[in-house]
Amino acid sequence: MSTVERVLLASPRPAVKTRRAHLSRESRHGLAFLAPFLLLFAAFQVIPVGYAVWQAVHRTVQSGLGFGGSTTTFVGLDNFVRVVEDPAVRAAVLRMLLFGVVQVPFMLGLALLMALLFDSTLARLKRFFQLGAFLPFAVPGVIGAILWSFLYLPGISPVVGVLTALHLPHGFLGPRAVLWSIANITTWQWTGYNMLIIYAALQALPRELIEAARVDGASGLQVSLRIKVPLVRPALVLTAVFSIIGTLQLFSEPTIVRSLTGNVTATYTPIMAAYYAAFGRNDANYAAAIAVTLAVVTFALSYAFMRIAQRGQR
Repeated sequence: MSTVERVLLASPRPAVKTRRAHLSRESRHGLAFLAPFLLLFAAFQVIPVGYAVWQAVHRTVQSGLGFGGSTTTFVGLDNFVRVVEDPAVRAAVLRMLLFGVVQVPFMLGLALLMALLFDSTLARLKRFFQLGAFLPFAVPGVIGAILWSFLYLPGISPVVGVLTALHLPHGFLGPRAVLWSIANITTWQWTGYNMLIIYAALQALPRELIEAARVDGASGLQVSLRIKVPLVRPALVLTAVFSIIGTLQLFSEPTIVRSLTGNVTATYTPIMAAYYAAFGRNDANYAAAIAVTLAVVTFALSYAFMRIAQRGQR
């Protein structure tokens, strides 16, 4: 074999090795950049979730009035059976489902209407009104709940005073109205946030498509309903999924309102039920079972909604 043939046969091998070495080097660099995120994700997501599942399938029994130590035993699905059979937890879940069925469509409809108005060419002072709509989201949820609680409380609220003078109903903290008073707080706080997501999707739409519809004689309402709304459907689905998750995780607002009225119990929402089980009854295992069950229910509802939305889009 000549020297030229040997060179030709041997030349591809270093190229393959060099390419493999380059890919391996890129992989190591990519893992190095991902390592901080993976460590934080494992520390604050994977490990806590795993520990919650471990607690949910165990039961800790105190002996000697808490001074003789404790015994932890594996109980399998017993804690989850307790969750399903607990009428307080079932009532809390049903209450939040009713809350979500009414509050989420109303909030997203209001957010969509505001986004369409801000995207309209006839709108004036857009930045000012966008800031005003988004400002409630910048207020911490606890602070917002406290502010609204003062507006609900008789003897302090100017709103209640005016309604009383006009002989109009004003039982914001009554047994039938307190749930919707809480819904008003969450709507006030989160409408602006959802509006910005929808407005960003509207800004990304091709302007030539909208101009073509206007040239064809479509009115502003027709452009909004037949072009803009269908094209921002993914943003609407995203905000709906976020709202479903937030509804089942409702905690701060009813906890604040609970200090004003006895119509909000310690187990008013599923998260409040888990909190009461852990810190009110000192039953961390049962609280973990409630939390894990709630996570599964939230995932199932979110997944079902996304599947229905995708089927409707097809």
